[in-house]
Amino acid sequence: MEKGKAKSIAKEPDLSYGQYTYADYLSWDMEEMVELIKGKVFKKAAAAPNRIHQRLSGDLYTELNMFLKGKQCQAYSAPFDVRLPVKSKKDDKIYTVVQPDICVVCDLNKLDDRGCIGAPDLVVEVLSPGNKQLELQHKYEVYEEAGVKEYWLMDAQGQTLLIYTLVQGRFQSSRLMTSGDFAKSSAIRGFELDLEALFSEIK
Repeated sequence: MEKGKAKSIAKEPDLSYGQYTYADYLSWDMEEMVELIKGKVFKKAAAAPNRIHQRLSGDLYTELNMFLKGKQCQAYSAPFDVRLPVKSKKDDKIYTVVQPDICVVCDLNKLDDRGCIGAPDLVVEVLSPGNKQLELQHKYEVYEEAGVKEYWLMDAQGQTLLIYTLVQGRFQSSRLMTSGDFAKSSAIRGFELDLEALFSEIK
């Protein structure tokens, strides 16, 4: 079984049922990848992400990975399970499991063979036509509630970036950035991204 792929039960989960847990998630063997958000199942797009999404996500992951060499933090790209417990870390008490396009984890105690348990320091989601509602609404809420320090929302088609920074438990948004801007991370100190250079590679 491919790591990060949702495993499935004999029948597909009922998408209207709202109390699935990570323990259920581990038992599934579905073809498409799914995420759990507050107990509800969200199917990822049936088709693979488009080429521009993959190129942009791959380039940004490479930039982060190169910057982090020799440092404490580690970067991971999807498929990579991030479990966001609320009260208990037991599999049957975790109701949110997401697969960000990219995440950076600085507290290595949060890492295990199944992925990350607890909020990453940085999460990056690259928008594509099939995932905008999921990213903009549901994931924004769970990332904020879980205590993700910084959430980058990148629009591959529009070539824009919004950075949400956690301040006293609530996300505060940057202005909309695009080519000509330098994106600086507050969660990953010293990391700066030239958006013109990044977007100019996307053809």
